[in-house]
Parts: sequence; C-alpha cells; structure tokens
Amino acid sequence: MKDKEQNQEFICSHCERKVFYNRSIGTKHRNHCPYCLWSKHVDLDESGDRKSACQDEMEPISLTFKQEGITKYGKAKQGELMLIHQCLKCNKISINRLAADDNSQVILEVFEKSKQLNTETINRLAEEGIKILLEQDKQEILIQLYGKTIK
Repeated sequence: MKDKEQNQEFICSHCERKVFYNRSIGTKHRNHCPYCLWSKHVDLDESGDRKSACQDEMEPISLTFKQEGITKYGKAKQGELMLIHQCLKCNKISINRLAADDNSQVILEVFEKSKQLNTETINRLAEEGIKILLEQDKQEILIQLYGKTIK
C-alpha cells in the first residue's frame, strides 16, 4: 500500500469505527465515514488539501444533487447525489461526493432528518447556491441509491 493510501485510513471521531482506504469507492479523497457519514473539517480550500486548522467534526445535514449544467433544452441536468456537511465548530458548509461503500440507510436517515433543518440554515444554503433535496426528490434519491424506487 502506498503512503498516500495509508494516510487516508482513519478512526471516525464520531462513531469511532476504523475507516479503511478502498480504491474502488469512487472518490479520490475519502472525507467522511461510510458508517455514520460524519466527516472531519480537514480541507481548507479544495478537496484533499488537508490544510484546515479547524479539525472539528462535520455533521451530515442534508443531501443535494451535483450541479451538472443545463441541457440544450434549458432544463437542469440531473447530477449525482451529494452530502452536505456543516462543521460543528466554525459552521463551514461543504458538499461531498458519496462513496460506493456509504451506508444507504444512513443516507436516507440524513435525508429524513434534513426536513427539520431550521430556516436560518436553509436560507444560508440557498444563499450559497445549494439546493437541499425535498420530498419531491425522494424517488430520484432512491433510484440513485438502489437503481429503482423502493416502497
């Protein structure tokens, strides 16, 4: 195992489970626990830079779709499902790709819990151009997680 790969293994500061590097997870930089989806505020300016001095826990607060642009007919392209994290200490918001080994049930729990976000957080996300997923997005969430809708 290369040193860079070894450095991506960590103990989750939230659920305390060991997270192993897995080349096949679908993301270049593992930034959250696949079991509880919590993250640590380690990046400052870009994914993988590991320059943040904060180092506090980041809570998964909602889901969004990656912004993929507009089709030639003026409709927004549907992007991949993404996690929205908020730092408990400094309140930084970050959007992170899901990984293939993330717990799909916990992803759905984040979605359900996000329906209770306070107005201040919802407005802040909107100001930053982040559209949180709502009940009308649930079928697409299920399709992206399971390849089909689940009743």
